[in-house]
Amino acid sequence: MTGVHEADRDKHVRTRYHGIGVSPGRAVGPIARVFPRVSEPRARFLPPERHADAEVERIYEAAKQTAENLSLRAQLAAGQAAEVLTTAAQIAEDPVLLEGASDLVRSRQLVPTRAVWEAAGSLADQLREMGGYLAERALDVYDVRDRIIARLIGRPAPGLPTPDREHILWASDLAPSDAAQLDAAKVLGIVLQEGGPTSHTAIVARELGIPAVVAAQSSSALKDGDIVLINGAAGTVTLDPTEEQIAAAQQQIVRREFSGTGQLADGHHVPLLANISDAAGARAAREMKAEGIGLLRTELWFLGYPEEPSVADQVEKFTDVFTAAPNGRIVVRTLDAGSDKPMPFLPMGHEANPALGVRGYRMVRKFPDVLTRQLDAIAQAQRATGADVHVMAPMISTVSEASDFVDACRARGLNHAGIMVEVPSSALRAGQILASADFASIGTNDLSQYTMGADRLQGVLADLADPWHPAVLDLIKLTCAGGAQQDRPVGVCGEAAADPALAIVLVGLGVSTLSMTPRSIPDVAAALGAVTLAEAREAAGIALAASGARSARQAVRDRLDALTELGL
Repeated sequence: MTGVHEADRDKHVRTRYHGIGVSPGRAVGPIARVFPRVSEPRARFLPPERHADAEVERIYEAAKQTAENLSLRAQLAAGQAAEVLTTAAQIAEDPVLLEGASDLVRSRQLVPTRAVWEAAGSLADQLREMGGYLAERALDVYDVRDRIIARLIGRPAPGLPTPDREHILWASDLAPSDAAQLDAAKVLGIVLQEGGPTSHTAIVARELGIPAVVAAQSSSALKDGDIVLINGAAGTVTLDPTEEQIAAAQQQIVRREFSGTGQLADGHHVPLLANISDAAGARAAREMKAEGIGLLRTELWFLGYPEEPSVADQVEKFTDVFTAAPNGRIVVRTLDAGSDKPMPFLPMGHEANPALGVRGYRMVRKFPDVLTRQLDAIAQAQRATGADVHVMAPMISTVSEASDFVDACRARGLNHAGIMVEVPSSALRAGQILASADFASIGTNDLSQYTMGADRLQGVLADLADPWHPAVLDLIKLTCAGGAQQDRPVGVCGEAAADPALAIVLVGLGVSTLSMTPRSIPDVAAALGAVTLAEAREAAGIALAASGARSARQAVRDRLDALTELGL
């Protein structure tokens, strides 16, 4: 089972922990464990001299300070980090959390710390029961709970250690707000006992270029100061490595540069694009010489707004990004709201299973004008900048949905309209869908989750919600076949594209473009440049023939010696 401490002893008699490599690279250094979370407060009651209203006021003040702190950090961050911190700030002022805690103080006379603890637990339980994306928010709730309680008792907030030396960060799991604040200058690598390949920590680690291993389930035995060698591609953590192992690893720690053209050893061109959320991300993509933008997320522009941003506001945002982006196509994903990204101006009501509910393109069933206004803004920004804009809709499930979206784009002069393949139905009917759509982009995170019926954010299910699984690869192959049938390009914009070994497999399956966090581009380019198209197809065949994700990953890596030579 992936992540189990096999307690194996290699030829150097060194303990090795096994997990899932989620951000490639090697690193050697001392372990620094995260500061402990706050302990569960005892169920104590207010003494007579303490008035309930005053204690409720203390809760609201602590929550306000927590939200302000997180909002400030969000303003100083960018991309995924800013989105994570913004979400945490919203939770800190969530009425359900604060009113729940207030009621416990007034009705049961609980002390504020215990009231916050119980109210947060109740909210987190509700989110977990909903499953899918909303279950992810439970971790945010626990993080915010601990921060509010820390303020109430006057102690530092739990979270990242601040040693004055470089280190390998260990944690059972990282709160999203902590992951968003990782310092790449100090954090050499990351080891998590829990987590999965599409967790916030994995995404941020790839954005920052920090080697990371998750789901290393028995790594809790590691202590502060232990020297470890981590391999973020192979998913291994070696305790007390030998000098020879350290020297070999350091030789493979290479800072690569991308030439600006992604291609295989035989010259087959595979454009390497960037996933971004804002103008800062666009500038980072330009610096990395990305061949364009393969995914412009727009949700961050809406999160935290009590009302929908005006068309003029959206035009300004799009214009800033289009101007800052590298030359080449810019693929805009329309608003992916719903599920884990609730918007105050899009009241959804109660959904028993939000991950299977009204989200992505399905929002047109309840709020059609929101998409209309966003497409108007994209079209205006395209005309103003002359950018090569492509637009795609998330969560397309049927041929009619794709056709309706394409018509809406065409009506506004947006002549490159595509769809995201995130559910099995769109993969199975890719040929019919691409008869009208101009391109498809595969979101491997969601496609893995929906194909395997496994919450991609549950560490215990990490071996299921894994894009390496042959069942997921089968659907990717089907999508590419549908694209070839209609002479339409099929790309990948999920985090799978950032895995150098999996990138080779994807190209072998027929994927034409790969989009990833900008920092991942040089490593992926190096991996692709080491194989021919025939070798990529052979690797794809090996992966498809495997029995599961772990065996597929290992079989491909065993076959591709070049990856080891490159330190990938």
